[in-house]
Amino acid sequence: MGKKRKLLHQNGPARPGGRPKKPAPHNSGPQKSPNGPAKTKKKSKQQHHEKPTIPFEPHHRILLVGEGDLSFAASLVEHHGCTNVTATVLEKNEAELLAKYPHAEENAAAIRGEKRKPRDGEDKKDEQDNEDQDSKNDAEETKEKAHSEPDSDNQDQDDCYNSDEFDDEGNPIPKPKPNIAPKNKLLYNIDATKLPSSLTRTPFDRIIFNFPHVGGKSTDVNRQVRHNQSLLVAFFERALRALPPKNGAIVVTLFEGEPYTLWNVRDLARHAGLQVETSFSFKAALYPGYRHARTLGVVRDSQGRVTGGGWKGEERLARSYVFKRKGDVAPEGGKKRRRGDDSSDEDD
Repeated sequence: MGKKRKLLHQNGPARPGGRPKKPAPHNSGPQKSPNGPAKTKKKSKQQHHEKPTIPFEPHHRILLVGEGDLSFAASLVEHHGCTNVTATVLEKNEAELLAKYPHAEENAAAIRGEKRKPRDGEDKKDEQDNEDQDSKNDAEETKEKAHSEPDSDNQDQDDCYNSDEFDDEGNPIPKPKPNIAPKNKLLYNIDATKLPSSLTRTPFDRIIFNFPHVGGKSTDVNRQVRHNQSLLVAFFERALRALPPKNGAIVVTLFEGEPYTLWNVRDLARHAGLQVETSFSFKAALYPGYRHARTLGVVRDSQGRVTGGGWKGEERLARSYVFKRKGDVAPEGGKKRRRGDDSSDEDD
C-alpha cells in the first residue's frame, strides 16, 4: 500500500504553488536565425542573376595597352563589333611577338580585318556557308529595323548592351555590327609607362590595361610589388592625358588575392588624379577566343617546343576597376569600403 501511494505521488499533479516541470527540449540540430540563411541565399541568388558587365560600347574609341597575344583585341573586333580599336604591344615587331606567342598571328589578322586562315580540319565550304548565313541574318535584321518605329536621333548609343538579350549561359548578345568602315589598328613597341604623344593627344573613350605585370624581375615579393606599382603609376600618369574631358575611363584588370591586393591599385590611381567609379568581376567568357597570355610568353619544353602547359589565367578570379578623373565621378552614399580592401565594391 505504501508503495502504491509512493507511485501515485510521483506521477500525480504538482503541488499547489510549485513550478511545473518544463518538458525537455527536442534536439533537432543547431538552431538557425530565421533571417540569416535566407539573407545569404537571397544575396547569392542576386549575384547569380546579376548581368555581366562590359565596360565599353562598340562605337567607343578604345586603346588597349599591353595586349600580349592580342586575343582580347581580336574578340572585341570579331565578337563585339568594335570598329575603332588601337591594340598595342610591348614587342618591337611582329617577329618578336610571334616568338613569344606563336598563335598571335591569327589575332593580328583579325584586328587588321584580314580573313583568318582555315585551321587544320576546318572545311572551307562550311566557313563560306556560315558567312553567307550571317549576311542573310544581318539583312533581315536591317529590314526589320527599317519597318519598326524610328528612334529619336538623339538616342544614347550606350544602350547597345542595356538590353535583356542574353544567351543560355548569361552572356550578353551583342547587337548587329554597325555599318561603319573599321579603323582598328595594331601598334608595336609601345611601352605602357611611356605612351607616345601620338597616342595621348587624341582622346580615347576607354583605355584598357588587362593584367599588367612586369614579369619576373625579382623573386622577392616586396620588390616585385614595388616594380608593379611603379608600372601602374607611370601608366596612370600617361593614360590620364589621353582621356577626354568627360565620360572617358581607364580600366585596369587584376587577379584577386595576394600579391595583387598588395599593389593598392586604388591608391596608386588616386595619387595620379583618378578615382574609382566602380569595379566588377572580370568574366573571360564574355570575350570568345580570349586566352590569358603570360608576360614571359608561352610555356616551352627543353627543346623549345610549345607545351601548352601551365595554369589558365582566364579561369582565375579577377576584378576590373574603372577609373575616371577626380570630379567626374558622381558622389554616392552607402557604407564605406573597408580600409585596404580592393575587392569589396559596388558590383560583383
